[in-house]
Amino acid sequence: MAKYTDAKCRLCRREGCKLFLKGEKCYKTSCPFEKRPVAPGQHGADRKKVSEYGMQLREKQKTKRIYGVLEKQFRGYYEEADRMKGITGENMLSLLERRLDNVVYRLGFAPSRTTARQLVTHAHFQVNGKNVDIASYQLKAGDVITVKENKKGNKYFEALKQSQNKVNVPKWLEFNADTLTGKVVALPTREDIDSQIAEHMIVELYSK
Repeated sequence: MAKYTDAKCRLCRREGCKLFLKGEKCYKTSCPFEKRPVAPGQHGADRKKVSEYGMQLREKQKTKRIYGVLEKQFRGYYEEADRMKGITGENMLSLLERRLDNVVYRLGFAPSRTTARQLVTHAHFQVNGKNVDIASYQLKAGDVITVKENKKGNKYFEALKQSQNKVNVPKWLEFNADTLTGKVVALPTREDIDSQIAEHMIVELYSK
């Protein structure tokens, strides 16, 4: 993803909801969005009527920001989802959820997807015993994700083991804090995804 150098909290304010881009800080009352939940800029508090197209575009932008992907890659997920059996919007969310960086985040290895992406690209993980450093790597049911042996002694992962992973791991995943191992036990369904996304609006936008 292209580097975003401005304050991440501005993105939450722009989308009108928390995107959980800064890990634990997003859950605290000190979160800037809690203090000022309006769009940034001089006229951010002035709510204007948004067209249907505008709402669809905002939903797409919000989802891209949640998962940290750019337009070309995001559209690729939509096109792949459209070719799959089932509901296109739900297929697209399933593909996004099964990105390696997102699964690392969901398992509690990282407090945010940004940190998870850094851990993956810095070659801290293996999938089914093989080194994988591609954040967008697609996982499937049965895949096992583990911290590389030579990284387990890292202070970061030692602290993670001591904390016993307080993250609420979704039911389509399993996590063992003692061995720093996670597993994809099933493909995620729409009910398993807690992100507040109106995926049908994105499908409508791309279908035009």
